[in-house]
Amino acid sequence: MISTYIFLIALVFAIGMLFSTRKNYNLKIEFFKWITKPILIVLIGGLIAIVNPFSLDRVDAGHIGLKVNLTGNDRGVSDYTYKTGWVVFNNWTEKLYEFPTFQQHIDYNAQVVITKGGFSAEIKPSFNYALVPNSVGDMFQNLRLPIKEVEQGWLKTAIVGSVNDVANKWAVDSIFNYRELFEASIVTECNKRISKWFTVSQLRTNITPPPALQSAIEAKTKALQEVQVAENQKQVAIADALRKIAIARGDSAQTVIEASGEAEAIKRKQLTLSNLYIEYLKIQKWNGQNPTTVLGNNASTMVNVK
Repeated sequence: MISTYIFLIALVFAIGMLFSTRKNYNLKIEFFKWITKPILIVLIGGLIAIVNPFSLDRVDAGHIGLKVNLTGNDRGVSDYTYKTGWVVFNNWTEKLYEFPTFQQHIDYNAQVVITKGGFSAEIKPSFNYALVPNSVGDMFQNLRLPIKEVEQGWLKTAIVGSVNDVANKWAVDSIFNYRELFEASIVTECNKRISKWFTVSQLRTNITPPPALQSAIEAKTKALQEVQVAENQKQVAIADALRKIAIARGDSAQTVIEASGEAEAIKRKQLTLSNLYIEYLKIQKWNGQNPTTVLGNNASTMVNVK
């Protein structure tokens, strides 16, 4: 941008010289004298613009600018300074890098990890990360890469390595039955490894097992569900049986009580009955008529009279 400004200034100065010196020359005779100096000024300005080592750039909001001195013995970076806003730097000896300070989202391509027991599974990690602002310079001195290259290099290796190491400790069916805990363990492991320069959050492994293993997991899950259903049915049957036993015990107790009451009533009646009382009951029930006998034709009877 500075080179552009230099060339434009030279061009404006040359045009101004053309108009200011026009009256001093006879353009028909001294045209080349009149135009020579402005052309030289433009050429010199263009040459300076081409070889100019300085640049002007702006560090956007939400970013940290890192002006790095490319000379020195410290792995090619002798020192660095943090910058914001407009920054002037020498292209020959310095370089300006921008690093975002706000949350960044990354989706990585499919990777294969090994779970406990030697089963392989496919992951497609996606997560958010943020740089630790005060550690940007230290990260650059160690990696010497812009942030996009760090994302696809060092950071990717750390994330996939964390997923793989955690997956080695989990049985494959446990990963899918307790995926939330599995991914939380990965976030913890990632932040242990990269906390010097980054923080990671909202990580999703999007893990998928091989087709054969997927069928085995589904079968096992179905079996567990069936066992749970059977257990529930067993509990219902036990509860129903206990209810029926309680009802039967209640009915039996009622029958015993009724039988005991009836037996007691009979016993009391037997104690209160006497021969005289029985005769009294007979008399009470007699209607006052004697028994009669009806005999058919040619029938005879014998009456013994004493």
